[in-house]
Amino acid sequence: MNALPIGTYAVDTRTGEVGRVMGHEGPYVQLRPFGGGREWDCAPDALRTATTSERLRAATAYANARSRGEVL
Repeated sequence: MNALPIGTYAVDTRTGEVGRVMGHEGPYVQLRPFGGGREWDCAPDALRTATTSERLRAATAYANARSRGEVL
C-alpha cells in the first residue's frame, strides 16, 4: 500500500478506530483520534482509507461524547 497522505482519515484495522494521518515516523504511520487526543502508531499494512460513513460515525461519536462532558 502506498503511504496515505497527511490529513487523510484512515481506519486502524487492528482496532477499528478512525484517525487522521498526522505523519510518518520510521516504519509507522501516526494517527490522531477524531476530535484530537493522543496520537498512536500503526503499521501501514494495518491501515485503510476511512469511508465517508466511518468518518461521519467517528464525528458523531465525538459530538455525543462532548455533549455528555466526556471530552473537551
